Amino acid sequence: MKSIVVKSPGGLKNLHVVQQKEPVPGPGEVIVKWQATSLNFHDYLVAIGAIPVEDGRIPMSDGAGEVVATGSDVNNFKVGDAVMSMFFPGWSEGLPAFHKIVGVSGETLDGYITEKSLLHESAVTRIPKGYSYAEAATLPCAGLTAWNGLMHTGGLFPGQKVLIQGTGGVSLLGLQFARAAGAKVFATTSSPAKAERLKEMGCEAVINYKEDERWGKTIYGQSDGGVDVVLDIGGGSTMKQSIEAVKMGGKIISIGILGDGRKGEITFPKLFFKFINMHGIAVGSRMMQEAMVDAIEINDIHPDLDRSFAFDQLADAFRYHETGKHFGKIVLKW
Repeated sequence: MKSIVVKSPGGLKNLHVVQQKEPVPGPGEVIVKWQATSLNFHDYLVAIGAIPVEDGRIPMSDGAGEVVATGSDVNNFKVGDAVMSMFFPGWSEGLPAFHKIVGVSGETLDGYITEKSLLHESAVTRIPKGYSYAEAATLPCAGLTAWNGLMHTGGLFPGQKVLIQGTGGVSLLGLQFARAAGAKVFATTSSPAKAERLKEMGCEAVINYKEDERWGKTIYGQSDGGVDVVLDIGGGSTMKQSIEAVKMGGKIISIGILGDGRKGEITFPKLFFKFINMHGIAVGSRMMQEAMVDAIEINDIHPDLDRSFAFDQLADAFRYHETGKHFGKIVLKW
């Protein structure tokens, strides 16, 4: 079978198509024939070598496909079922713990830019009814991060206000989850064209962060005293403004380090005098993923797909990702 692997030391020129032996399922295991994957910033860091991985690692943390074989004692799936991967295959339920999250798809474990994978049945979930494989491939990382951040950890309820940042997969799915929950959504972007699209999707207001360096204060005013929940995707590059934007007693869910966000400054007096609840999260569990699928079906939510590439165009897809022109998710399907 055909797979793409990252050869040391990484870099887009070191993504190679290889032939590998087809797997055979054992007890409790399934073989999934993958049909699609999607790009995440985490996958990009693996591909360029910023996150070091074992030589020959198969990247990509998202996958959607069809069960084509099962071993004995498989109870939840049968041949022909449409399934999707999990970012943390070992985290089924409960609170995070090291032993649950040490296995990371596309990093410490092989990912899903491959024709077939051998997995324990607990490492996949069903996909939403009516979804294409390309749509489903946007959910295990970006979708579940947004779901956990807003609904599970964020505890969002109708009438509250949410801030999303940018127009990547997490932010846009977060926008849709928040709207479905009856919340009002505020957003940031650097593109007037993207701002119009965000307004069309139901945003109350959109701030151009390149034109307004103190966009946090602006959103605080526009939201009449701050938002209840912030999905912070930038880490150090956005946190100071997220603290400005959130209401007293509100929540900031830190989920990413886009741009130069690995390090940054925090205005600590404002952090504690606003009684802010700050949470760091990384994707979520199988139980959360199953709950997300149920909510997607009930509310008929579909992700925004920006552009599609073929299996052997992974490096080209990452180069397009580097331009920042995309609105929503970049997918590969085969």
